[in-house]
Amino acid sequence: MGVPAFFRWLSRKYPSIIVHCVEEKGKECNGVRIPVDTTKPNPNEVEFDNLYLDMNGIIHPCTHPEDKPAPKNEDEMMVAIFEYIDRLFNIVRPRRVLYMAIDGVAPRAKMNQQRSRRFRASKEGVELVDEKQRMREEIIQRGGYLPPEEIKERFDSNCITPGTEFMDNLAHCLRYYVAERLSNDPGWKNVVVFLSDASVPGEGEHKIMDYIRRQRAQPNHDPNTHHSCLLVCVLGLILSSDLIMLGLATHEPNFTIIREEFKPNKPRPCSLCGQTGHEMKDCQGVAREKQGQHDEFADTMPVSEQEFIFIRLCVLREYLERELTMASLPFPFDFERSVDDWVFMCFFVGNDFLPHLPSLEIREGAIDRLVNIYKDVVHKTGGYLTQNGYVNLERVEMIMQAVGVAEDNIFKKRKEDEENFRRRNKEKRKRMKVEQQGPAYLTTGQFAPQALGRRDVPEPIQNARHQAYDMRMNPREQNNKVLFSNIRNYLGSYLDQDRRAPKRKAEDSDSDPEPEDNVRLWEDGWKQRYYKNKFDVDVTDSDFRKKVVQSYVEGLCWVLRYYYQGCASWKWYFPFHYAPFASDFKDIKEMFTEFEKDTMPFKPLEQLMSVFPAASGNFLPPTWRNLMVSPESSIIDFYPDDFAIDLNGKKYAWQGVALLPFVDERRLRAALAEVYPDLTPEEARRNSLGSDVLFVGKSHPLFDFIHELYQDECNKGTVVPPELCFGIQGLLNLDNNPVLPDKPVKSPIPTLRDISQSTAVSVKFKDPEFAVGYVFKAVLLPGAKIPTKVLKPGDWERGNRGPWRPQLGFNPNRQQAHLDQSGFRALGYISILTLTNCSGGQYSNTPPPGTYHQGSYRAQHAGGHRGFQRKFTLESAIPSYCPCIKHAT
Repeated sequence: MGVPAFFRWLSRKYPSIIVHCVEEKGKECNGVRIPVDTTKPNPNEVEFDNLYLDMNGIIHPCTHPEDKPAPKNEDEMMVAIFEYIDRLFNIVRPRRVLYMAIDGVAPRAKMNQQRSRRFRASKEGVELVDEKQRMREEIIQRGGYLPPEEIKERFDSNCITPGTEFMDNLAHCLRYYVAERLSNDPGWKNVVVFLSDASVPGEGEHKIMDYIRRQRAQPNHDPNTHHSCLLVCVLGLILSSDLIMLGLATHEPNFTIIREEFKPNKPRPCSLCGQTGHEMKDCQGVAREKQGQHDEFADTMPVSEQEFIFIRLCVLREYLERELTMASLPFPFDFERSVDDWVFMCFFVGNDFLPHLPSLEIREGAIDRLVNIYKDVVHKTGGYLTQNGYVNLERVEMIMQAVGVAEDNIFKKRKEDEENFRRRNKEKRKRMKVEQQGPAYLTTGQFAPQALGRRDVPEPIQNARHQAYDMRMNPREQNNKVLFSNIRNYLGSYLDQDRRAPKRKAEDSDSDPEPEDNVRLWEDGWKQRYYKNKFDVDVTDSDFRKKVVQSYVEGLCWVLRYYYQGCASWKWYFPFHYAPFASDFKDIKEMFTEFEKDTMPFKPLEQLMSVFPAASGNFLPPTWRNLMVSPESSIIDFYPDDFAIDLNGKKYAWQGVALLPFVDERRLRAALAEVYPDLTPEEARRNSLGSDVLFVGKSHPLFDFIHELYQDECNKGTVVPPELCFGIQGLLNLDNNPVLPDKPVKSPIPTLRDISQSTAVSVKFKDPEFAVGYVFKAVLLPGAKIPTKVLKPGDWERGNRGPWRPQLGFNPNRQQAHLDQSGFRALGYISILTLTNCSGGQYSNTPPPGTYHQGSYRAQHAGGHRGFQRKFTLESAIPSYCPCIKHAT
């Protein structure tokens, strides 16, 4: 999921990292759709070698979109996923590798966050149904109109979890899709396609990075490979920061992220009446207006195709180099090490595995504050905070203590900013209310104010003296009314002063009630109240505080190792809902030694039991589902029907902390041991762990090598010849259900045709193995060429001082068009006069030859020029827009 507001902060601070994607569209000729030729050069003026897709960022918007009608069934969902991949392939046009990774079983540290998200979704779904029913009854009782309620099965997005039938079907459909594209699309013919479905353990983005990390360590790896990766975007407001951090952690000089451009305030239809322009809570039950002459647009929603942007990490590296470079260090400055430290410090403002520290909020400039502290303290630390994913805790403690000194001021400043924000909003609402009311009295007729540019003549007044008298006396009457109203309000409040509190006027109150905050971090004694309210312990219990800090320190070490070396432990997780304070990080050097070795991930159905609420139990076998609902179940406490959400100083429930019980692994496994024998063969297959699958087409150099493995029925692992596959190395094993050349591939989707003769082949693939304890180096590889600098010498200073224009596109030498003064004058004259036929008729497409005029302007048109509907004022502007015009006067 990532950190809320991280990408918004990053793009505002470093604007040149963003480039809008140029997307070539397919054409249609005589009713036949002509697809884009992806063999042609990339229109974005850069050629990418590898494209990595974190597929969950595609699956979610395709199965339950927020800005368009949802697919009617599972088949339509699959087709939407195929079309989405096609769009990305068209934009990026990879020449070597396409790697598609679906989230598999996650580490326990991530499963807690998944559990919280799924329980929230279930609870909010139930509450939404109840609220819709209540409001529906109220509107109908008031005489409002609502369309008949549609009874349709709600798509439960919780099925997008490893182990479900949906994910198994998705893997099957993607195999067909890859085989079809390799067989029929020329742009795919030389591309190696990897599919890592939900049966392969690991989060999608981390499976991608593990592949990159292991290939970088091979002697045949090209250090100048151009990588492009899809940034996962599950929710509109929460944009994942994981791939940005992971991309920096690779130390690859050519790493670009592609993601959807987020456009806020998109119109969404009301859940009750289906109309746009208001939310469900404001629905009045007004009948819908007819859409079109025959209501032909009744069931359509205005849909604008989502655009994409590139995030260039090479430019972000330029920014960070300028910001992190430090002089007079007692040790040699190493930019790559400082980037690793920056990534590590970003973990303190939040990630998917640890709650953020109470004093560090990204919206308050927490990362900038940490960087400033880091640059001050690093002179005393004697070295960097991290190396190759391992943390120097003694140096981290110095940073934390520096943050701890400022905590009290941070909390007070936060409260002051919140009060100022509420005050400004209150004043803004008052101003808007006054503007909407307008003046107390307006005269009519000839003396009334007229809008500039109006040509209609106001009605003449009959008696000027009476009108002038009304203008003098009406404002006086209005003032008297206001005076009497104020007196009544004052007397009313005086008579009611014996009540508990006088009722405030609506305009004096905030629009939304502020959540109760019992901790009050801005007041003295905040640490005592925090530990009492959040942990139910006294602040004097130093052993408990030390335990929380120790768990958090372990978490910091685990997360950094996860980003740089892979999963250090599948079992570890942070066992608290809240983080400690920065000032509590004392004597942490000896708090962590090493993680437990040889831990194994959960199996898919075991993860479902760990993250699903009872409402989603229909995705599980019957006897397993019974453990979620039966009062006799030994683990029934893992599945509460209701649970508290602590707003934790925030305003909205989605920002709060879901207080769910943590799953005890030993108790869960003991309960599941009794129901494991009930699994059917199909369920047992879905509960097993799988492997990546490699696909190539007939024209690829590796095709014949793989085909021979099947012909020879080679049952042992075979090493990939790197010279046949762009230096890629790994181990190949025969697939149980392969795609084979010259064999048919049946379509799993009825609306798509079967492949009569495939020209692709598939085989199991395993990443290269490394010895236990091997450390992947977080460095630039020898021979890597640093991309041409994008930022100019003065860009950094101008960017901090005020707005400036960043480079557009990947090509720094692109010529930009400029208008001289005459061009701007011509643009200013357009849109005033419209040429019409002398006979008074209207023209639509190609006007016939003849004379056209508007007012005193005339133009002679010779015919033949399409799209003559233009507006002009000057004679000099006319011929430049319509070459068919002979003369103008």
